[in-house]
Amino acid sequence: MPARVLLLGRAGCHLCDDARAVVEAVCGERGEAWEEVDIDTDADLKARYGDEIPVVKVDGETVGFWRIDADRLHRALS
Repeated sequence: MPARVLLLGRAGCHLCDDARAVVEAVCGERGEAWEEVDIDTDADLKARYGDEIPVVKVDGETVGFWRIDADRLHRALS
């Protein structure tokens, strides 16, 4: 079963590092699986999200970008 939470980011991105910490914490508390995709490994993702990262999606819907809010992620997972 695919993870409900997807983090789109790239290496060397400090906002992505911050988002990863939020996603890790929230998903850990809720027992939710998550995955991370480096947009630089996919030309389509890079074209779509190039300057908007990090992006967090839950069940395919965007719930945040740039600064990821833990409360908003909790609500999206409820």
